[in-house]
Amino acid sequence: MNSDFKKLCRIAGDTVVRYRLIADGDRILVGASGGKDSFVLLRLLDHLRRKAPVRFDFAAATFDPGFPEFGAAEIADYCRSRNWEHHTVHADIPAIIADKNMEDHPCMLCSRLRRGLLYKLAGELNCGKLALGQHLDDVISSFFMSLCRGQGITTMAPRVVPEDPAHPVVIRPLALVPEDLIAAVAAAMDFPRTGGKCRYEATVKNGDRARFRRLTDQLAAEIPGLRGNIAASLARVETDHLLRWETEGNKTENL
Repeated sequence: MNSDFKKLCRIAGDTVVRYRLIADGDRILVGASGGKDSFVLLRLLDHLRRKAPVRFDFAAATFDPGFPEFGAAEIADYCRSRNWEHHTVHADIPAIIADKNMEDHPCMLCSRLRRGLLYKLAGELNCGKLALGQHLDDVISSFFMSLCRGQGITTMAPRVVPEDPAHPVVIRPLALVPEDLIAAVAAAMDFPRTGGKCRYEATVKNGDRARFRRLTDQLAAEIPGLRGNIAASLARVETDHLLRWETEGNKTENL
């Protein structure tokens, strides 16, 4: 185990414990998109499954969006080469996007469909939790997006309990791991290079999330420890010092 993977395991392990992400007897469905984040998440869970004091199991799941360049078969082959249980769910995203006339905003529709199909599969496989590979930079980008859109002080939480009890609990073990550490870990591993290709990559690179990711990089170059500072602030929200106003009955509401 190299030093980068050791560091990642330490941060992710602390996250798992702090937010109670994994319990004894859990069966977890892991989103395997073919990107470095999801592959690193799978390797992390495989390591924890063998080393952690709690017993849990997981299965990988890939959402095949229906275009050949995505390379769903390569992702499945890699998972099976590691003796990881793997499943694929399918949708014809290009046809659906064309039908809905959403060529300019494909990610929103694709994300919704992907999440719904993964929820359904989790139920079929008796998985009470769905693990996703979002990392600290994703958490920070989501925070900035919500802040600047007037959607509230919110972001991707490490653990999300669904309103519908039929849906799995969403967990993000990499939520406090910076992307550059994930990239360093991935560079030293034998992940396939052909899987997970997105047809709408140019749209993604020009979207709000990528814009706020670039902003984070710019600020981090000027402010030492920026990512860790933002993570600490998001864990310590002081509501008495936000813009809130009193309503009838002494209840408070956001502006």
